[in-house]
Amino acid sequence: MRSGSRCRLGGWLLQCSARASEVPPARLSSAEHTTKGMTVNTPALCFRSKKILAPMELIDIKMVQCKRVVNEVLETVDFVAPNERVVFRTCVRERDCVVFQMGSADAERALAVAKLVEKDVAGIDVNMGCPKEYSTKAGMGAALLSDPDKIECILSTLVKGICKPVTCKIRILPSLEDTISLVKRIEKTGVAAIAVHGRKKEERPQHPVHCEVIKAISEAVSVPVVANGGSHDFIKEYIDIEDFQQATGASSVMIARAAMWNPSIFRREGLCPLKEVMQEYIKYAVRYDNHYTNTKYCLCQMLREQLETTEGKKLHAAQSTQEICEVFEMGSFYEETTAILEAKKASLKAKTQDEDEQMEDTDVIKMAVRFDKREYPPQITPKMYLLEWCRKAKHPQPVYETVQRPLDKLFCSVVTVAEQKYRSTLWDKSKKLAEQAAAIVCLRTLGLPEGKLNEGENHLINKRKRENQEFLNNKEHEDDLLVEASHKRAHFTEGASDSSSSEVPR
Repeated sequence: MRSGSRCRLGGWLLQCSARASEVPPARLSSAEHTTKGMTVNTPALCFRSKKILAPMELIDIKMVQCKRVVNEVLETVDFVAPNERVVFRTCVRERDCVVFQMGSADAERALAVAKLVEKDVAGIDVNMGCPKEYSTKAGMGAALLSDPDKIECILSTLVKGICKPVTCKIRILPSLEDTISLVKRIEKTGVAAIAVHGRKKEERPQHPVHCEVIKAISEAVSVPVVANGGSHDFIKEYIDIEDFQQATGASSVMIARAAMWNPSIFRREGLCPLKEVMQEYIKYAVRYDNHYTNTKYCLCQMLREQLETTEGKKLHAAQSTQEICEVFEMGSFYEETTAILEAKKASLKAKTQDEDEQMEDTDVIKMAVRFDKREYPPQITPKMYLLEWCRKAKHPQPVYETVQRPLDKLFCSVVTVAEQKYRSTLWDKSKKLAEQAAAIVCLRTLGLPEGKLNEGENHLINKRKRENQEFLNNKEHEDDLLVEASHKRAHFTEGASDSSSSEVPR
């Protein structure tokens, strides 16, 4: 979701909503307050008479792996993948006006993602109109249009499973009758609105948008219908948005490409100069640590026919946010802003360290240790040694309590053994490493071996060797018994065959 067309709307949504994220979500907006996604009006979502910045979907499989992290430096809420990359970033200011759009072909997985982000967004939208191969191959997007049962299952599950409004975006079907039938079925699931891109699955932007079909849909259902797909044929400036709404009879209008080309399309007074818009966008991208590839793509979409100019070629060659800023004569802004963010990060880190030192955990025994697996035999760890000792000493199993520090995303674990707590004062990159470090502190405090290579004979290794040998011996014995049983069955079968043959009438 960081490169190519899959992140193109993210940047524009970012600029319009005065927010940055590596992969921004769908946000809803009014003419007075433009944000990413479907439609919203603080404090409650409203889907009528809105000019909406179109969303860009996030795939459920990727989102469901994420963890929610509060970013104190940027004052954002980040949803971070296992590889530590930010998949979705939002903030308190957006909470009542951002609708999260996902791509999904599985009701339960969609619900899991919705619950993950529910308290940080105003609503949930399911993209059922994306014609791109990456989406349809996985049964998502426009592929769902041929499976109304699955559409109904996904939307019904979401409507019943979360408290926030649920919406969906579709494309039109080959026949008007089938399209009307589908939207009526969708309406019955309890969705708050339906966005309709007025083209068929196989049609592209150069094909005319079917306003008459969107109008027929608007007249056939009672829920708000959001018209989409008018950038190429209709929308060049603000007043055109209202013309498109009238032509489709829709409750609201959603804009994608026209907003990518110049986000000030939502400005009632008219378009702002492109350079001014681009510089404002770059400021948000820097302040909210937007990934440079996403920023670069969005700026290239704004430049369009100017990409062959000197400025366009420099932008195309840029390989970092700093280089992008230098192209637009914003180098000093980049340096000042990054310096402020780094200072804030350092201050928060120092504060966190002070709080750690002042923690009232006098009952916890602490050491500055880390677990280095290179110092241990394969498959042997301090946690294994500690568990083995607890069993022999007839103590309860060790209990690990692990926390993650939001600022730097490091982990610290406390292990309780025989009602005494132990932990390392050093924070680790993963939960597993932090737990191993806590086990080391306990073992060293108790004067017990921890399994290191330099400790000489390793009784756990010898125990494993014995267990492996016993397993092999048992396996051989079982194999012998199987072979013997097989022979007996063979003899029995032969005997039965001879007996049967002797009884055949002459």
